[in-house]
Amino acid sequence: MATFKYVGKDAESKSITGKISADDRNAVIEELRKRKLTIISVTEVKDEKVKAGARKKVKPEEVVLFARQLATMVEAGMPILQGLNALSEQTTNEGFKKVLTEVEMDIKHGSSLSSSFAKHPYVFNNLFVNLVKVGETGGILATVLDRVSTYMEKTLSLQRKVKSALVYPAVVVSMAGIITIILLVKVVPTFSGIYSSFGKELPPMTQVLVNTSNFLRSYLLLVVAAIVGLIFAMNRWHKTEKGAVAIDGAILRMPVFGELLRKVAVSRFTRTLATLVQSGVPILESLNIVEKTIGNRVLENVIKDVQTSVRQGESLAVPLEKSSVFPPMVTRMISIGEKSGQMEKMLLKVSEFYDDQVDTAVEGLTSMIEPLIIGVMGIVIGFIVVALFMPILSMSQLVS
Repeated sequence: MATFKYVGKDAESKSITGKISADDRNAVIEELRKRKLTIISVTEVKDEKVKAGARKKVKPEEVVLFARQLATMVEAGMPILQGLNALSEQTTNEGFKKVLTEVEMDIKHGSSLSSSFAKHPYVFNNLFVNLVKVGETGGILATVLDRVSTYMEKTLSLQRKVKSALVYPAVVVSMAGIITIILLVKVVPTFSGIYSSFGKELPPMTQVLVNTSNFLRSYLLLVVAAIVGLIFAMNRWHKTEKGAVAIDGAILRMPVFGELLRKVAVSRFTRTLATLVQSGVPILESLNIVEKTIGNRVLENVIKDVQTSVRQGESLAVPLEKSSVFPPMVTRMISIGEKSGQMEKMLLKVSEFYDDQVDTAVEGLTSMIEPLIIGVMGIVIGFIVVALFMPILSMSQLVS
């Protein structure tokens, strides 16, 4: 959805200017004609850098709180403009305050709430805008705002659980790697210099350790540069269609972590689709929004197949089952939901089930990874210590 700036005149020949969010220029012209304005000019406005900056400052938690509070105000009968003004005044985030002020001004110039939100895609995503649009059209804005805030709360909770499962082992492994490198680069050379003065052949373990230490001392910067270059290359490749499919597919096939991320994806898919369908968004438009929010190219391609299937009059469950990405339980419950006319109810049940599954997986992963990392660290440090002191032990045995 693009933003257009217009200049026109009303019935009294007074100049009117403003902004409208629409799919194209023709839609803007049609809207202005409905307002009985004489059109002078309509120009597309490019996204401003300020809005991109605002997105970096606005946390998702703030948007959730905003949606929840606005829903309460609308339900209590407060006019939208008053509600926006009150929320704008109470927020301490200057970036968000600026966005809400602009939304308020757009509404004063005749824009709808959803089209005003659409001008700030870095704060209000496509799903948020579409649900608000449905709420405006159907007269259930308070219900929809409450629903979208609940959806965002669940999504953020899920993200926090996954981060806790992935960040902890990543931090511990990184710290273990840094300590090991410091030992190899700083401590081992000291012992190596002492042993070389003995003029005797070192034990195999010690020699391996010394060789590794020498290699890292000579090529550490090169190794770091190679790792950074590999990450950069993988990131660039991921931006291509082929690379995204290969990397995202490999992520889903990863042992332990892959299964966890698959459960997260299933939960997000079912919860997002349920929220959209429950709010009255057409199924094809709902699938299009889900495709953009799923976050995995393999799953995006599956959802594209589902869209094609639905356009041809087929069911959702068949292409999901063919993909072999979604578990049989999910496809069967969706199939039952389609046949019984309770699609959103079944989707919510699936998402709640997989939320519980993610909780269990995170707890199991944390309890399994902690002793595993400690064990690996013990082996690495133990190898270094034994290799360092083996020559000393050998010499003491010879002296005795």
